[in-house]
Amino acid sequence: MNMQNALTDIQALASNRRRTSDDALFLHRAALEDIDDRLHIINRSFKSAAIVTGFPQVWNALRPDAQMVPDVDTLALHQAAHDLVIHALGLHWANDPVGQMIQARRALVPDGLFLSVSYGGQTLHELRACLGQAEVAVTGGLSPRVAPMAELREIGGLLQRAGFALPVADTTTLRIEYTDMWHLMRDLRAMGEANALAARLRRPTARAVFDAAGKLYQDHYATADGRIVATFELVFLMGWAPDDSQPKALRPGSAQHRLADALNTAETPLSD
Repeated sequence: MNMQNALTDIQALASNRRRTSDDALFLHRAALEDIDDRLHIINRSFKSAAIVTGFPQVWNALRPDAQMVPDVDTLALHQAAHDLVIHALGLHWANDPVGQMIQARRALVPDGLFLSVSYGGQTLHELRACLGQAEVAVTGGLSPRVAPMAELREIGGLLQRAGFALPVADTTTLRIEYTDMWHLMRDLRAMGEANALAARLRRPTARAVFDAAGKLYQDHYATADGRIVATFELVFLMGWAPDDSQPKALRPGSAQHRLADALNTAETPLSD
């Protein structure tokens, strides 16, 4: 990765994370509970887990025996050392998300499991829209303020690019109410999710931009009792390190039985 073209200012991100508040990490705990449920459904005994995270104080509760790995550009993972690798809410800051997944796959033994949870494209769409509209109106320009987050289909496609077998992607959406936009922004800072983009504006933003954005937020995204809503989309990915024991897709036209016969129904050809 050419650092001149990096998405994230790694030093700024580390600084933001040092100022987190434990009470504000509720999204990590919600994601952890969901990952835990998925592991119970899979019902396999994992003996050598690694968790890639910038928040080990939260994710250690998932598997106290797991190796905690900082989510930096080069992951401290050894090849074929783990049967489970979890990437926990950090891919949106990764300068090379596919590279992160490839490193995770190489760290897995054959038929080892990769699980990831990351923020999806709908996350903070209200805040992005209001800040962008307000900044253009007040200053005539636009600067990066919220880390770009990919849509489900785009993120799911990364699994295949990284070489995982049997890829699965799904999403869940949380909508959190806040007193106002200032309350939301304070919470984002306490989560360690303040602006750490390498291309961010390096001088203070005019108060008029935030005032205008706050009014837009209140006008367009307020609840009946005057609070505002912020969307957080969590995208879950699952893939397996390739292994000969895994099921393989059949070649087109290789089926030996007709689906209509199996369903005991008549087959109706489609018109051209």
